[in-house]
Amino acid sequence: MSAALVVVATAETFPASRPARGKTPLGPVRGPGRPLALGRSARVRLRAAVRALLDLDGLRGVVDAVRLAVLVLASRTPSESGVVEIRTSELARWLGLSVSYVASVVVPALRRSGVVSVETAPGEYGQADGLKCRVLPLWAAQDVAGHPLNLAKKEYATLLRLMEAVMGPGWAHRDGSVTPAGLIGTRTGRGAATDRLALLLLVLEARENGRVRQCGGTVDTKRGRAAATVARLLGCTASAGERVLERLEDRELALRVRLKTASGLSNRSRLMVPAVAAAHGRTVGDDVQEDRAEALEPEFSDPDVAAGPSEAPDVTTEPQVSGVSVTDVADVAEPDVAAALHTDHPHLGTPVVPHQLSCGFSGEGRGGEGRRPERVRVREDQAVDGEDAAAESASPRAEGGPLRGEKPKKSPVDERVGQRAAGADAGGRPKAVGWDKAQQQRRVGLPARPALQVALGPVAGLWEQLSGWQQDQVQAAAEAEMKRLEGLLGHQGGGPRLLADRLTDRLEEVGGQALVRDPMGWLLGRGLVQRQACADPRCDDGIRLDTRADCPTCTTVIADRRAQRARLRALVDEQLAGASTAQRRAVYEQQLREHTHREAARAEARRAWEAAAVQARRAVAARRRAQQEAAVQARRSAPCAECGLPDAAGLCPQCTHRQRIQDLLREAVDLAVAVRADLNDPDDVAQLTDRCQADTQALLTKASRHDGSQPPFRSLTEREVADRILAERRTSALRRLLRREEADAEAEAVYEMVLRRHPTAHQAAEEAAEQARHRTAQYLLQQRLGQLRVLRIRATAGRLPQRALEHRRSCQ
Repeated sequence: MSAALVVVATAETFPASRPARGKTPLGPVRGPGRPLALGRSARVRLRAAVRALLDLDGLRGVVDAVRLAVLVLASRTPSESGVVEIRTSELARWLGLSVSYVASVVVPALRRSGVVSVETAPGEYGQADGLKCRVLPLWAAQDVAGHPLNLAKKEYATLLRLMEAVMGPGWAHRDGSVTPAGLIGTRTGRGAATDRLALLLLVLEARENGRVRQCGGTVDTKRGRAAATVARLLGCTASAGERVLERLEDRELALRVRLKTASGLSNRSRLMVPAVAAAHGRTVGDDVQEDRAEALEPEFSDPDVAAGPSEAPDVTTEPQVSGVSVTDVADVAEPDVAAALHTDHPHLGTPVVPHQLSCGFSGEGRGGEGRRPERVRVREDQAVDGEDAAAESASPRAEGGPLRGEKPKKSPVDERVGQRAAGADAGGRPKAVGWDKAQQQRRVGLPARPALQVALGPVAGLWEQLSGWQQDQVQAAAEAEMKRLEGLLGHQGGGPRLLADRLTDRLEEVGGQALVRDPMGWLLGRGLVQRQACADPRCDDGIRLDTRADCPTCTTVIADRRAQRARLRALVDEQLAGASTAQRRAVYEQQLREHTHREAARAEARRAWEAAAVQARRAVAARRRAQQEAAVQARRSAPCAECGLPDAAGLCPQCTHRQRIQDLLREAVDLAVAVRADLNDPDDVAQLTDRCQADTQALLTKASRHDGSQPPFRSLTEREVADRILAERRTSALRRLLRREEADAEAEAVYEMVLRRHPTAHQAAEEAAEQARHRTAQYLLQQRLGQLRVLRIRATAGRLPQRALEHRRSCQ
């Protein structure tokens, strides 16, 4: 691009042009005819939704065509059903790609991502012609308060109009009318999807004057900050971002501007989207002129501000939508062209800096004598105001100063380097040393987290005024407040929207962001803080956080106060019926003050009682915790009940292992007794239990000796043998119960039921009958085990009185 090239939008894209000089008194006109003229809230809302979609886990590592396809489907999503019906050829036109590529690459990638559910309808030759798609995260976020993807119907319409204006492929209607393509709708082929996605993200990042806030931090100086900004938006390398930006510049859809200073050197760069500025009634020339005025301000610490004559060029004020070149801006420099090594020195011209300021630049007038200064920067640290005018008009030679080329013992300027904490700017005001570093660390735009973008969206202007450290503090406070709100209301995902509503109300109270003098103090002390007007923790300035309606507690308190005042007024009127109005009013105010003092005393007493109650509860809780800790410590220090080992918590590991083995053997004995004994005969149960215990213990001893393990591993072998015995006893018990009449009857009933439903499904009926047989056997086993435990409990309870009677007889 040439240095004087300015992007010009066609009149068909923006049919309603505006005057060249910025906004009208009523502000920019927004509506269906101007889809790129988004308000700040709409731009922040759509940008958060787009970033939330692009940051999904399923879209990591996919090509840009798939990511753009998700955005196209999201913009065309009906808010009622959430299902998008579109042809593959139409989707390909939106992406600027061929139909075969979309059908073979994009659609399968959408299925694999898990972000979009795709149902295809075959065409004439079996290809995927019709598509029924649903963006699953977008549909799942509906009615979720505070979620960035919870879009309203009007927001869907705004996003669709924006997509059509940016990349709409254009349509020819049946009535003969033609809808032109969008800004980049005619871009097709390789890289078309990437260019369209980049332009959409730039449009969402651009402000009303078309300027895009560039990324901060260290960037590749060969590529430039504008290319790095595009690369970070797309998530690609800086070289790829530069190629995308160059293609957009070739189509006059983006503009890199580098202004010249008075010396002719290049100043800071700007990245602009002229179509957005044109939609808001702004022109690139106006913005360039404003930037030039900012660049030409005399700042004596800036080496680019050389002392050379310069005049501001004429900037044509034709609107950008006129179809012709707006201006030939002479001071727009090409970013790839190196600046001149030295400035020109014309003989005539108005100097940029006043004559009374001696900055020591080459070519500057040096008074009537015309001789050189004694040393460099001899008078740079003099005051800017007129107090030293007399001193400046005196001879520039310092008394006792060194000659040119000589090294002074100690320079006064060097002495002040460690003492000065701030430098003087153009207005003579001190500038903090750490301020430049804080400004360099400032993040571009709101945080990438969607929840924070929703919560801090109303105060995006204040966020831009904060330094990097201040942004970290505000972000931490916002995250803590969102977490507290979600915990208070028990609603996950609702904190960002509640915090955004609170910030909106606070801004309306102060009259807007322009009236906030201290952004950080206002955000931390007023904007993000809940102001509870009553005892209800869900109250915020008289509004319930959960229902967003008037707080009923506050309403009740206000009604009680009004009723109390009415009663006082009626009482005073009754007591002083013949007194004057002034006398009644004085008495009423005196009684009202007394009543207020009494209420304050009651409130103070109530707070003191509550504080005492809290302390009492804390004391009780502390005693309870101490008792519990003492009980736990006593339990841990208790000796083993079997072997007496100290500090064994009642049972040492070896005894615990042996007890577990005995429990397994006891369960094995119960399984054998439950299926073999007559549970109605206690004697039979007792005899069979004794015999099974002896047999099981003998089997365990025999298997352990036969194993041949070393003595240290004998207990482990016994545990394995006990587990095996238990498993075999359970299998044997179930096998015995499978042959019971109850199991056969249940299996027969299930078999007949399945055949009645499906007469030919004999195999399925047999499988169902077998499953019913096993379920019945398990049920019978659990039932018989329960009967056995009840029988043993009764037998134990009957033996206890007999033992007590025998003990009493022995004592007598």
